Amino acid sequence: MPHLIIEYSKQIEDKVEVTAVMEKVFQGAVAANLFAEKDIKVRAHAYQQHMNGAGFNGFIHVSSRILSGRNTEQKTQLTQAVLNELKTLDLEDLSITVEVLDIDRDSYAKHIG
Repeated sequence: MPHLIIEYSKQIEDKVEVTAVMEKVFQGAVAANLFAEKDIKVRAHAYQQHMNGAGFNGFIHVSSRILSGRNTEQKTQLTQAVLNELKTLDLEDLSITVEVLDIDRDSYAKHIG
């Protein structure tokens, strides 16, 4: 835990390598000091089509799925750390958003084979 899922508009690949975006998200999660590095998982999904009513040409959105039990301060610490790392990419005309979603601890199941 956590699962950091990056959704992004495909055209940002013209400006930055997706692995660089993933590394920034990973480093942000590390900087939040809430998780062991070995437990942080990052993955990315590109969107070919999207609409952005605000006039931005692209987007990066990070959903941080974590086990329930963290307080608001800790969640904010995570979102700000990830956002701060992504801002260092200096991408223009781009909306960057980060959120935290709780995974119900009691119903979460995991198997490593």
